[in-house]
Amino acid sequence: MSRFHKSRLPPSIQLTSPWRRYRVPLIVAGMVAAGLYCSRSDTPAGTNSDYDRYHNQTFRVTRIVDGDTLDIDAADGAKASTRIRLWGVDTPEVSHHGKPSMHFGPEATVFAKEALEDRTVHVVLSPKRTRGKYGRLLAYVYLERGGRMFNELLLEQGMAYADLRFKHHYFDRFKTIEKIARKANTGLWHDVTPESMPPWKQRFETRSHSPP
Repeated sequence: MSRFHKSRLPPSIQLTSPWRRYRVPLIVAGMVAAGLYCSRSDTPAGTNSDYDRYHNQTFRVTRIVDGDTLDIDAADGAKASTRIRLWGVDTPEVSHHGKPSMHFGPEATVFAKEALEDRTVHVVLSPKRTRGKYGRLLAYVYLERGGRMFNELLLEQGMAYADLRFKHHYFDRFKTIEKIARKANTGLWHDVTPESMPPWKQRFETRSHSPP
């Protein structure tokens, strides 16, 4: 069996050890914090109308663009659907504009399709930071209300990198989850090389290993 087909959605979407015992506190804290936190980045913020329209609401996923980008069945201006970019994670790119797929890009996309496509998801936003520089809605997406956060699941399964370029509420937590997956050689960490990482990740890797 190829590596591509080994990347399957776990049989359960509930919190797994060691997170299970903290399930209720994490869910409550996550909902409250994501609603109150004002994150920092160098990209333009969205509007209060985004928060009013999307925050703490459920929508059906109509399309998976790649591992960290999806469309939901809510109109966005003249567009029939709203495009979401998952907060705090970066999955490898799939082939586009003549460029080949990055290491583990297809696997991450299939993983997202198996988990989210044609499924109803729960969307959580930060009230003062709702849009990225391409106009996409920035969100924490839960597989169900009170269920798993898909952003975290990508990291746990080694399908994504913790995105260190922009601060957000779960910044440190996502870094920790990535560290655990990396140590266990999960997913992309099994055979990734520095050269096959995204350019931004290569820069951070070089910086973190530079002598003081």
